[in-house]
Amino acid sequence: MEYKNKIMTELFETSDRLIRSVPVAFTRYLFSKINWGVRLVEIAGSRGVGKTTLLLQRAKELNGQAAGQALFVSLDDPWFYSHSLIDTAAEYVRNGGRVLLLDEVHKYPNKHPDFDWSSELKTIYDHYPSLQVVYTSSSLLRLYKGQGDLSRRKTLYNLKGLSFREYLAFYEIGRFPPVTIDELLSRHSEVSSMIVDKIRIIPHFKKYLNTGYYPFYPEAPDQYVDRLKSVINVIVENDLPAVADISYDSLIKIKKLLAVIASSVPYTPNLSRIRQELFISDQRTLLNYLNYLDQAELITVLSREARGNQLLRKPDKIYLNNSNLLGCFSNLPDTGTIRETFFLNQVSNPLQVNYPVQGDFLVNGTWTFEVGGRTKTREQIKDVQNAFLALDDVETGTGQTIPLWLFGFLY
Repeated sequence: MEYKNKIMTELFETSDRLIRSVPVAFTRYLFSKINWGVRLVEIAGSRGVGKTTLLLQRAKELNGQAAGQALFVSLDDPWFYSHSLIDTAAEYVRNGGRVLLLDEVHKYPNKHPDFDWSSELKTIYDHYPSLQVVYTSSSLLRLYKGQGDLSRRKTLYNLKGLSFREYLAFYEIGRFPPVTIDELLSRHSEVSSMIVDKIRIIPHFKKYLNTGYYPFYPEAPDQYVDRLKSVINVIVENDLPAVADISYDSLIKIKKLLAVIASSVPYTPNLSRIRQELFISDQRTLLNYLNYLDQAELITVLSREARGNQLLRKPDKIYLNNSNLLGCFSNLPDTGTIRETFFLNQVSNPLQVNYPVQGDFLVNGTWTFEVGGRTKTREQIKDVQNAFLALDDVETGTGQTIPLWLFGFLY
């Protein structure tokens, strides 16, 4: 496409360069699940999980079908210092554009205090029916009350970090289909045997637990933990203030709260003690802080009850969101904590996980799981119906004993 506007031409050239350079040999689990036919798609997710790459891969697929069909734009581009989303979309449509891919919508510099990015997207949706818009956002955007109501217009998807199954494909170790929870429970011996016949699974699993969740690890392996710490800081210091009305003092307390949780995960919270330690005035404020960290996908809050309004009740246990984050707070994370964090992280993507009366986790209100090493017995769940052991350091299982690594094949 040729634009009369020179800067718009540069925007398209940047898009074309990024689209051409993105690899497509591996795509994320979400790529095939997204309904690319709807007119407004939001792809939310934590920092570093691969949202930008997914967007560029979609653009490459579209441009492979018809040149110039898609335009990829990052909303922190200087173009948007003086140009609105509406003007950009209008110019793009006038020149025959069909799909507008917007990266990091929460970074858009609003042009009017009463007319934010969500209002502009609503206007674009209503005024340009031939244009499809796909945008990425921080997982924290769920906290944001936009001025434009997109709820009836957008289709929302949430991208998680690499599953263990995806990790094996990403590093070209092996490609395997995902399994459903029903398949995992009923056919785990058959499925795991098929996999371990092809690869030595345990060494890869150990590496995944330390460095496999975020796909940016290969860019600088020696700096992975430092980059993770930077991701945490940017989420708390930049992303959170962008979507919530929060003071600098509160941000400091939230960082301290995360450190308190990380010091003894899985953490059984004593809210009164935490409030005293961090000088937090009331319990509702503390629960708000926990909700921020949960929505940011830095922690996972576990409750006995099914998910509802987390602000109305005390969590029963708190974990860091994924096993890789444990290395940011300890050089030698507890092995049991690593195992439980992995299980919760992988299973809670497709399924509902709660804190049971007995055992470690209750899944979909039906199955109880106890997580442990290879010598773990059923003693703690011997009287529980539909109870299973998820054991580390075993390649295959039998009956109600399932290899822990196999729970990384659910997505």
